[in-house]
Amino acid sequence: MLAQGGKERAGSMAKKISVAAKAELSEWARGFALLSDPTRLGILKMLAAGARNVTALCTALGLKQPTISHHLGLLRMGRLVTGTRQGKSVVYTTDKKNLKELAAAIAKLTPAK
Repeated sequence: MLAQGGKERAGSMAKKISVAAKAELSEWARGFALLSDPTRLGILKMLAAGARNVTALCTALGLKQPTISHHLGLLRMGRLVTGTRQGKSVVYTTDKKNLKELAAAIAKLTPAK
């Protein structure tokens, strides 16, 4: 639609976001929310250096086991870490595929030069 002087209104040319795009944005928001906590970022930083169990994470981050376990649970549900049972303990690693997808999402938000 043209406004006075033949200029188009800003909103008239804007595309509506598809249902699929909205779902993608919701997924990004969930991933970014997981990254918004310093404890979870600390866990991810430690796991980026190599697999660790809860005890090693507690020692490295100076936090108690219930706190680390809580945050690991959130990261697992968000598919940013995976756990593998080794004997009586669980060893955690980052889920590289999903972290790369989240990094790609950030790249999509960066303006092109």
